[in-house]
Amino acid sequence: MSNGIFKIPTPKNEPGNTYAPGTKERETLKTELNRQSDILVDIPVIINGENIKTDTVKQVVMPHDHQHVLANFSQAGEKELRDAVEAAMAAKESWANMPWEHRASIFLKAADLISGPYRDVMNAATMLGQSKTAYQTEIDAAQELADFLRFGVDYANQIYQIQPESVKNIWNRLEYRPLDGFVLAISPFNFTAIGGNLPSAPAIMGNVVVWKPATTALLSNYYFMRILEEAGLPKGVINFVPSRGSQVSEVVLTDPRMSGFHFTGSTSTFQTIWKTVGENIANYKSYPRLVGETGGKDFVFAHETAQADKVAAGLVRGAFEYQGQKCSAASRAYIPASMWEEVKAGVVEETAKLKVGDIQDFTNFMGAVIDKTAFDSITSYIDYAAASEEAEIIAGGTYDDSVGYFVQPTIIVTTNPNFKTMVEEIFGPVLTIYVYENDKLEETLTAVDTASMYALTGAIFAQDRQAIMHLERRLSGAAGNFYINDKPTGAVINQQPFGGSRGSGTNDKAGSVFNMIRWTSPRIIKENFTPTTEIAYPFMDAE
Repeated sequence: MSNGIFKIPTPKNEPGNTYAPGTKERETLKTELNRQSDILVDIPVIINGENIKTDTVKQVVMPHDHQHVLANFSQAGEKELRDAVEAAMAAKESWANMPWEHRASIFLKAADLISGPYRDVMNAATMLGQSKTAYQTEIDAAQELADFLRFGVDYANQIYQIQPESVKNIWNRLEYRPLDGFVLAISPFNFTAIGGNLPSAPAIMGNVVVWKPATTALLSNYYFMRILEEAGLPKGVINFVPSRGSQVSEVVLTDPRMSGFHFTGSTSTFQTIWKTVGENIANYKSYPRLVGETGGKDFVFAHETAQADKVAAGLVRGAFEYQGQKCSAASRAYIPASMWEEVKAGVVEETAKLKVGDIQDFTNFMGAVIDKTAFDSITSYIDYAAASEEAEIIAGGTYDDSVGYFVQPTIIVTTNPNFKTMVEEIFGPVLTIYVYENDKLEETLTAVDTASMYALTGAIFAQDRQAIMHLERRLSGAAGNFYINDKPTGAVINQQPFGGSRGSGTNDKAGSVFNMIRWTSPRIIKENFTPTTEIAYPFMDAE
């Protein structure tokens, strides 16, 4: 036992680098980009700390140069998945019993490694493997990932200090145990930080994890796994199993010992997983905790008192940063007729300035979309709009996958508030705008609230305070993250905990105490210092 109540270092948001010309960080990052571009990484399955090669080997490529192979990786099959579960369960007792300060130290050290000596490694892997610009990558793979770890430790410490009242002769105390079995984490391609957080958050709380990373984010996720090992993570606590999602569902999701599921991905996938868990509920040894952040059809709503230039800037940045491949990206917008011409001129002019290409060219604002499947899906929406009488493409609309999966930033204007691209998630650089008549405010707000099954992020622009109050109230259920006079993207750990409801997930707010507490199974302990010998109670005495 510890002979002290230790104070966790107070976390602060990791400062970001600019990578402006002439800076040291720009020079070292470019050197690392060149190094990683020139090597071929061999990525194994990692189970119980052992590197395992399988007969199924696949490739990691650059989305912006899809003939350039960055890595070969072994894909886990049924045997490896079962072995990963067994390794996690074997590590469970010793990990849960590790003194809290030592468990915390591992993740605090990992955060310092990420923000320090491995910053360029993580950033370069994310840029090359996920086609992110230096700026977007710095926010993700350096700042947010380090923040997830440092604040995660702090949130755990806060939870442990939530204790019940005690009275004379009685000491009540709460023990925050890990869940009864293991946690399955399935992470997405678009944020290296999410890839790191989904297995780490449960592990910080003392859980053991089977982690299936996205194959299209495998390079950066693999380096993160190696950083955890260097930071001292014991074998078997997190098991790294690149694999097919369907096989994970068959083997791991239905294992009776699965006690938690941490997910970011598509709504349809999460719904299928929820259904599978429901069908197998009688087989589990506990009721699995299901925590998921899924899709979004995120909006920007401009009131007639908004400033047109601010609206235009918010739309362009919100829709096209990281090729619109953010769950929070602005995907639909509602602009009053009175300011439409000014907003239109602004978005068309600014969108035309955006350069699209290889992210190693730091003058590019956008890279490529993640893979061929995404490219085909996104461009099908563009083609649909181009052929429709209800829509007009006023910017972009072109694409080319001959070298990389490049889609030009595209703006569609529709006369139908329920047009296909206004209601369906696209997950690419496509923004659809509906122009509403100023006297149709309430009808348009209803459309904002009801057009989509999602409720992830949304933004309003207005100068009039009464209008802001009204919009905030009317759209209270439309977005879990709601922005006033700002784009609907860019949530920061400990500032804007992230998550939405309705079809967008369980709204457990990644990067907050609300998420961390889902990975505990509290036990109340009552200790009586002066136990009684009495049997009868005073009310039983005769009159």
